[in-house]
Amino acid sequence: MPELSHRGRMLVLAICCMSLLIVSLDSTVLNVALPAMRKDLDASVAGMQWTIDAYTLVLASLLMLAGSTADRIGRRKVFMAGLVLFTLGSALCSIAPSLETLIVFRMVQAVGGSMLNPVAMSIITNTFTDPRERARAIGAWGGVVGISMAAGPLVGGALVDSVGWRSIFWINLPVGIAALLLTWRFIPESRAAKARRPDPVGQLLVITLLGSLTYAIIEAPQKGWTSAEILLFAALAAAALTGLLVYEPRRSDPLIDLRFFRSAPFSGATVIAVSAFAALGGFLFVNTLYLQDVRGLSALDAGLYMLPMAAVVCVLPPLSGRLVASRGPRIPLLAAGIAMAASGLMFAVFDAETDNVLMFTGYVLFGLGFGSVNAPITNTAVSGMPRSQAGVAAAVASTSRQIGQTLGVAVIGAVLAAGMSGAGSSYGSGPAGDFVAASRPVWWIITGCGVCVLLVGALSSGRWARGTARRTAERLEEAPVASKETAAGAASPAAGQSSASGTRS
Repeated sequence: MPELSHRGRMLVLAICCMSLLIVSLDSTVLNVALPAMRKDLDASVAGMQWTIDAYTLVLASLLMLAGSTADRIGRRKVFMAGLVLFTLGSALCSIAPSLETLIVFRMVQAVGGSMLNPVAMSIITNTFTDPRERARAIGAWGGVVGISMAAGPLVGGALVDSVGWRSIFWINLPVGIAALLLTWRFIPESRAAKARRPDPVGQLLVITLLGSLTYAIIEAPQKGWTSAEILLFAALAAAALTGLLVYEPRRSDPLIDLRFFRSAPFSGATVIAVSAFAALGGFLFVNTLYLQDVRGLSALDAGLYMLPMAAVVCVLPPLSGRLVASRGPRIPLLAAGIAMAASGLMFAVFDAETDNVLMFTGYVLFGLGFGSVNAPITNTAVSGMPRSQAGVAAAVASTSRQIGQTLGVAVIGAVLAAGMSGAGSSYGSGPAGDFVAASRPVWWIITGCGVCVLLVGALSSGRWARGTARRTAERLEEAPVASKETAAGAASPAAGQSSASGTRS
């Protein structure tokens, strides 16, 4: 990528942030619209979960493939293709005649979305080469998530109440078209010096793992945790995971380079991303249902109730990014873990839903936690890697976010459904006390996610952890790993050069 002026770099950042805005806004707007969609499409609880998880599942499965494809054929080309597909998918979602077609069109959106965030992050990390400037850029990038969380419930609530739930997909159209035109005009094309080859077996194993696991979790409350079908999908997920662990290290150009995980900061960022976004997915899902189905609030009023949390998430990421740039990721990660765990405890121990003051306190605490965590996740994942590996590292971090949100909605939805079923009620029919009691295990799970962020953040941000990152980066840059064929003497000497550079971005 050619060297850009400061103004040019800021313009590239703004265009990339536009793509993140429509992807993030789509998630928060959809949560507010779930009850209206459920009534209009006669959807079950599992159906509501699938409208969210069909998107995040496809997104998580294809992020790394999209990143490597962009490295190979050009980041701007793939980024523009993603904008076209996401905008088209949004238009199709707005006219979906049934739940099944809506889920299919959400998957079309996700294919486009998979070409946006990791490719945009790769563009940013290759545009902002100074570590401090890059940390600030990532902080601004994280701030867009906060803006989407602040604007999403309000915009979505207003649209659902005034026009209907289908209109929530319309807002993606002008932003997507504008981002497409600006990308074509202002973002230069760039490619990796040495792009990875496709890994169809690894890609199939990832799709099998995530799809089987998510299906088993979402459908288990209805079909039974010990039913043959659920056990079959659980076994399929375990087999796919085993296959990844065995197959990927044998490839010279793996879809997932397991050597990355020798870096404690990178491994920690992955675990923290899964934990934090699982908490976010569950938090939005359970609160949307409670405020609208149990308290009887309109979509707009529900959005206003969640505004304190969203406003904090809007303000904190740029501040967190600056703190990461000046002091490192440790303080934001510890603060995030403490705040998220405290928020979960407010609901798990003190039944914060039943008192507005406690509920808003819990919302603000969650906003403090989530607003602090996003910038250090991305910065920690990419900063310990060579520049040539930054795109792959960012793609793994983005994948971890989507996996976390997918599992959060799946697990927490399943736990809540099981709790309401045990109380003899459904989401919209039982008294508030039944819902509060059924959701208590949910809040303990969210508390556990916060504790995980705290502990892993402390472990992965110290001197020992930085040493593992440095040694891993040296291995990735200097120590070629021969493929299985090379080890057997079947490849030419040139094939032996297929090394960590095979995963470069």
